[in-house]
Amino acid sequence: MSDIGRPGKIIAVHLNYRSRAAQRGRTPAQPSYFFKPASSVSASGSELERPAGTELLAFEGEVALIIGRPTRRVSPAEGWAAVSGVTAANDFGLYDLRAADKGSNVRSKGGDGFTPLGPAVIPAAAVDPDALRVRTWLNGELVQDGTTDDLLFPFGRLVADLSQLMTLEPGDVILTGTPAGSSVTQPGDTVEVEVDAPTAPGAPTTGRLVTRVTQGSVPFGDFGSKPSVDDTQRSEAFGVRPEKPFELTAELRAQLASVATATLSSQLRKRGLNDVSIDGLTSTRPGVKLIGTARTLRYLPGREDLFASHGGGYNAQKRAFDAVGAGEVLVIEARGERGSGTVGDVLALRAQVNGAAGIVTDGGVRDLAEVAALDIPTYSAGPHPAVLGRRHVPWDADVAIACGGATVLPGDVIVGDADGLLVIPPALVAEVVADAIEQEREEEFIAEMVRSGEKVDGLFPMNAAWKERYRAWQTQR
Repeated sequence: MSDIGRPGKIIAVHLNYRSRAAQRGRTPAQPSYFFKPASSVSASGSELERPAGTELLAFEGEVALIIGRPTRRVSPAEGWAAVSGVTAANDFGLYDLRAADKGSNVRSKGGDGFTPLGPAVIPAAAVDPDALRVRTWLNGELVQDGTTDDLLFPFGRLVADLSQLMTLEPGDVILTGTPAGSSVTQPGDTVEVEVDAPTAPGAPTTGRLVTRVTQGSVPFGDFGSKPSVDDTQRSEAFGVRPEKPFELTAELRAQLASVATATLSSQLRKRGLNDVSIDGLTSTRPGVKLIGTARTLRYLPGREDLFASHGGGYNAQKRAFDAVGAGEVLVIEARGERGSGTVGDVLALRAQVNGAAGIVTDGGVRDLAEVAALDIPTYSAGPHPAVLGRRHVPWDADVAIACGGATVLPGDVIVGDADGLLVIPPALVAEVVADAIEQEREEEFIAEMVRSGEKVDGLFPMNAAWKERYRAWQTQR
């Protein structure tokens, strides 16, 4: 490690990228840490032994901060100034020993060679900490690609937090967390990590930190806990989270209620989702926020023989209104056909009694005055006095549908306000709403600056200087 030296302390953050938090299924409110020994450091080009009798040696490409001066009790705004440079790191871990560690990570993360660093250091003064990128390749295939604008806890905040308790000394290293994509290596694999600043002048880079994995031959003795794995450890090591039913918790509902659909829409767009708005509908209660998970109902175009077989009795429409539950939104595909009602007062009342959050149809509504008098909002294409059978056949429920130009799956999260309706995939809800809340905080700051007479150039959107002022503003609130 002649380029970087051996650090006195290596402090690693458990979870710090939103993409990784989504993969893990949990988002921490505050950062948490663990130590790695200096003896775990190795240089680029080193070999790393996977111990005999183990199977889950996982890589984690990370940005490593190198502390440049004695640092004690600094603020988040001052934290980055304590960093002299950044380099690439690979926070290897052996999931086979996690149970034995009981949370300490002493053996699972502390083995010889488990912390490759290098090969070069990028001076901190040359880069914006919010514009760094970390990438990892496994046998030449790109498997991790994260940027520091995805961080839960910015670098300055990590330095400040740690410096509340301990003096950070020159040469100490902080491993800042890994993005999604971490997985397991096998003997014979080559893992490469690179940190760069692609938008900075000269696009500085650490170069690729190369580690080759070999197979160990010395077995563990009987004088300590031996390696052991189970399905939970395997799923976490390989980066596969066991599927569990999505729950729109009270906390998520409150967070969604606190932000505008316009903000949520911009966050969805950042994730490449542009066609997730249900368009052309108005609400019976525009001042009421609609939040719930989707139950779906599909109508086919009217046809007399099909209505005769599917339109009477306990049909799909009645079954759907009976089945919609507390906190759910019944979303109806009516193909934008406004020439008849798709829901009336009795069925809308049934949904309300069941505790439904609302009704969405891209067709017409009968008995509009009575429906509008209910507590729950109903979004529709407008009123119409005709009965359902004039244009529609109630066909099936709890299937994928199209409503107002958007695809809606059962279980999707529906959010509506005076600006319109959005469909949010359940897997994205937590990260989308968290980023939306942060976006609205930033916009609050920007508006405050504009009211005080600041120009919008460089402020909207914020450049690096304004971002620093924004962080200081946050700490003063």
